[in-house]
Amino acid sequence: MEFDIREAVAEDMPEVLKLIKELASFEKEEGAVEMTVEGLVNDGFGDRKLFHCFVGLVNNTIGGMALLYPRYSTWKGPVLHLEDLIVSEGMRGSGLGTALLTEVVKYGAQLGVKRISWEVLDWNDPAIAFYEKKGARVMRDWDVVQLDEKGIQQYLNNL
Repeated sequence: MEFDIREAVAEDMPEVLKLIKELASFEKEEGAVEMTVEGLVNDGFGDRKLFHCFVGLVNNTIGGMALLYPRYSTWKGPVLHLEDLIVSEGMRGSGLGTALLTEVVKYGAQLGVKRISWEVLDWNDPAIAFYEKKGARVMRDWDVVQLDEKGIQQYLNNL
């Protein structure tokens, strides 16, 4: 199957948001997505570009996307964080995920980053197998730590 992988443009954001919502549904978090098309356009294509995005097209239709942003490791230096690599359900197993991941890795190499990192849910066995097959190391002894908006406010209120 032929894929066209390209950098996303602002006009792609409605389809990107659909993919984000599809992933949220797959992860049993349907109601968790607060992002809007306008937010994606502003954050990805506004004055302060907060992320970089690639889309994968099949027959001129977006079937997947990879969204990433720069981070910094005090141990390694510049790194990239892959926030989401999403392939629509109907396209899984087609090679589109590999094509998108390849584009992310090429982009990271071009930037000279020391690492590309991302998270995967511990019950998502197909994704874990996919990443390990590509040579990624799944670090099962690390836990993700977050403060959401409510947690941030509670923290500040307790100072």
